[in-house]
Amino acid sequence: MMVLISYDVSTTDKEGRSRLRKIAKECQNYGQRVQNSVFEADLDYSTFLKLKERIVNIIDKTQDSIRFYYLGNKWQNKVEHIGAKNTYNPEGILIV
Repeated sequence: MMVLISYDVSTTDKEGRSRLRKIAKECQNYGQRVQNSVFEADLDYSTFLKLKERIVNIIDKTQDSIRFYYLGNKWQNKVEHIGAKNTYNPEGILIV
């Protein structure tokens, strides 16, 4: 299932900047950055739950926020891209 993950982390102090880096790294491990604080991740449900738990354990719930948008398996009809940044195919070939 395709999940869109967006986050807003307070970076007014050193701890906030550290949380921001940790959340971005977790998201990069599972998905593709599509904007500064927005990732798309094509995951099975159990992997999504692991990622969600890791992120929830990083954020400070009094200062930060995170949103998960569940686009499902037929996400292609729900996403429209316009603009300069090239899109990608999350189901395509991954070159490491």
